[in-house]
Amino acid sequence: MAREYYIYNTLSRNKELFVPLNEGYVGLYVCGPTMYGDAHLGHARPAVTFDVLVRLFRYLGYKVRFVRNITDVGHLEHDADEGEDKIAKKAKLEKLEPMEVVQYYTVRYQEAMKRLNVLPPSIEPRASGHIIEQIAVVQKILDAGYAYVSNGSVYFDVEKYNKDHRYGVLSGREIDEMISNTRSLDGQSDKHSPYDFALWKKAAPEHIMHWPSPWSEGFPGWHLECSAMSEKYLGEEFDIHGGGMDLMFPHHECELAQNVASRGKGGVKYWMHNNMITINGQKMGKSYNNFITLDELFNGSHKLLEQAYSPMTIRFFILQAHYRGTLDFSNEALQASEKGLRRLLQAVKDAKNLEVTPGAENVGIDALREKVFEALCDDLNTPVAISNLFDAVRIVNGVKDRTIKLNDQEKQALITLFEDALHSVLGIEDENEEKGNLELVNGLVEMVLEDRAQAKAEKNWAKSDAIRDHLKALGIQIKDTKEGCEWTIE
Repeated sequence: MAREYYIYNTLSRNKELFVPLNEGYVGLYVCGPTMYGDAHLGHARPAVTFDVLVRLFRYLGYKVRFVRNITDVGHLEHDADEGEDKIAKKAKLEKLEPMEVVQYYTVRYQEAMKRLNVLPPSIEPRASGHIIEQIAVVQKILDAGYAYVSNGSVYFDVEKYNKDHRYGVLSGREIDEMISNTRSLDGQSDKHSPYDFALWKKAAPEHIMHWPSPWSEGFPGWHLECSAMSEKYLGEEFDIHGGGMDLMFPHHECELAQNVASRGKGGVKYWMHNNMITINGQKMGKSYNNFITLDELFNGSHKLLEQAYSPMTIRFFILQAHYRGTLDFSNEALQASEKGLRRLLQAVKDAKNLEVTPGAENVGIDALREKVFEALCDDLNTPVAISNLFDAVRIVNGVKDRTIKLNDQEKQALITLFEDALHSVLGIEDENEEKGNLELVNGLVEMVLEDRAQAKAEKNWAKSDAIRDHLKALGIQIKDTKEGCEWTIE
């Protein structure tokens, strides 16, 4: 690969040169959402962040296998080992099967991601579809001596693991501090210690989702699914594990410990965490009941919103902050993003129609391109990349105002810069242009179908069939019904 990429590794607390385990290939695993409610702005940030990472790696020439899981079992309330399963609780409230709840919110999540122009992952596995693999991981940890069975449940023995390895290496926590800050068990728990965590939980009679295992009829612990599914689809060792900073502890810390206990190695070369979106300084999330769903943002229906914001405005808003920095929600910030995005997209349109001056001196488009991609390859520094793209906007406007002269070669370089950086890597599209194109297609097809209807009325079957066949060749399928003619784009 001609260009180097630097990544901040949470594990080492340093920015490191990215060196893939297998040359030319990137294995990436990102924790997806638990499907018991609509996706909100907090879910959009990791989705957009890692989408840009995937796009950038592919632009740099890597082949990327991107795995993003769907959690559909085992995630208990308050992210602990007690309480109801979040999905099962929702299913009871709605009087639905748990998998109906999962399917409903999965479809809505995927639709929201599509509107944000987030590319689908290479593989999107579900926890419930990998129970066998999770049971196998539990058995390996038991065989290694880092877990114990208690009343049909299996727990990870943190203290024993910490004697041989360090529990807390990812999050920076010390087990002695965890012990001092943890209340003693009241004797009613199956755990030996309060900081041990469940690998497998015996299901209570009222628990809806459960499977047979060597230890009990039960269900896997929340942390287990990612260890099992990342190994299945990316191998015992892979390049990057991503997710929100809120998952660093306990989820990713437990996952790392499970990997070491079951494989003898951490399994992940680079850990990458995006920071939170906050609202009034507090993390946005379902458990805080302060979230704004993506649908509410798109249609402006939430009480905190002064207006609706388009998916591209949301995407641009997220990318204007570095992924490791906090991003605070406000209408003012979103409106500023909307205005900035409008300026940027207008410049993209204008660039194609700029007048050129033969023999004009270079204005530095190649140097600008270098700055944009240098920023993107410096731990995905999207705000600096966008700032340099606005320098390109100023050049476009200068040429329009005739204060800057541009030769043909640099005009083409400018157009290519917008296409490569803004569209291909940052994933920003002109929604108005797409809407306009769709309206144009609709109008043209309807006009042609009116001509065909006239031909049919005149019994000119040859012309009618010719129009139908020509539309079909263009990928437009038409179907005659009693109510008239219907058409779809294949």
